[in-house]
Amino acid sequence: MESHTGYRGDDWSPQRLVFHQNLEQFAERVGLIVALQGNGKISQEKAFSEIRQIWKDLKESRGELLDL
Repeated sequence: MESHTGYRGDDWSPQRLVFHQNLEQFAERVGLIVALQGNGKISQEKAFSEIRQIWKDLKESRGELLDL
């Protein structure tokens, strides 16, 4: 997936760029899930479950990519 915006942090690194891309992907997916739920395509419970899972995935990538 291509980044929509460039990462311009002073502490640039390849790992931070990848995490930035993961963060953008998370935001896009949350927006899509919310739109699906708002249009009655999926239930609130399903939307919550999906968002919870992609949040866990984002947290895992943060732990793997960033030394925090």
